[in-house]
Amino acid sequence: MAATIRAQIVDLTTDTPNDKDVFFVDTNAWLWTTYPRAGLASSSPLSYQLRNYPLYLANAFGAKAKLLRCGLSLAELAHLIEKTEREIYVRTHGDIKPKEYRHNLPVERSRVVAEIQASWAQVKMIATDIEVIVDEASTSSAINNFGLYPLDGYDLFILEAMKKAGVAQIITDDGDYATVPDLQVFTCNRNVLNLA
Repeated sequence: MAATIRAQIVDLTTDTPNDKDVFFVDTNAWLWTTYPRAGLASSSPLSYQLRNYPLYLANAFGAKAKLLRCGLSLAELAHLIEKTEREIYVRTHGDIKPKEYRHNLPVERSRVVAEIQASWAQVKMIATDIEVIVDEASTSSAINNFGLYPLDGYDLFILEAMKKAGVAQIITDDGDYATVPDLQVFTCNRNVLNLA
């Protein structure tokens, strides 16, 4: 079943960002832009993802568009990097459970921490933080939105942060955001572009 497109969809491969744009950048775009080993994940990104999102972010940064992040971006980014680093390790050393990998391999843990720190330092260098508040009001709104839009838990709180910051533009490959009205979704996700 296809998603119902409610957002305005912009093909970022044909768009030229400018200094009036204010973009929240979703974690997948940060991952492909700042983590050089992203292509080694078991569910590795497609070539268009590794090419188009970093290029668009560079163009947006060069055009002096405002790029935004939030603390949940770090949580997702750290999770994805640790998962990928474990997958790389497993391919050469055999299977190990995530908790064992995290707790029992200090050299690998140091590598994971270094990768996360390097990626996050790049994100912080080019993007401004918007506040994510997880309180009774935001959780109530997230629960309400959970029934309205097919977003995961992180995305529900990111949507709340965007609304509170007055941001309607998002750079993402995640088609779930395309179901949210009043957003402008900048993407090169072919499924979303074809549905739009």
